[in-house]
Amino acid sequence: MTLQLIDITVRDKQAHPRLAGRITGHVRAVLIDQMGASEQTHELIIPVWADVQDGTSDADIDMALMVKAADIVSRLKANLNPATPL
Repeated sequence: MTLQLIDITVRDKQAHPRLAGRITGHVRAVLIDQMGASEQTHELIIPVWADVQDGTSDADIDMALMVKAADIVSRLKANLNPATPL
């Protein structure tokens, strides 16, 4: 099984209602799962958050949210493809 991240975008974002400096949102990640000759596409909506400074640009906020989501996808891939036992 091979999982590849082919697309990642910020779907929505907003300021946290109670925590100043925190942005919450959802990131859309598209993965392709290849198993032999079979290929399947998976679309995930991942809830994420990031703490940002006042004046942080929208592009930097989007990048922080996508990095957080990419880390979650990376951990998912690691759990689905455990290392072979010795």
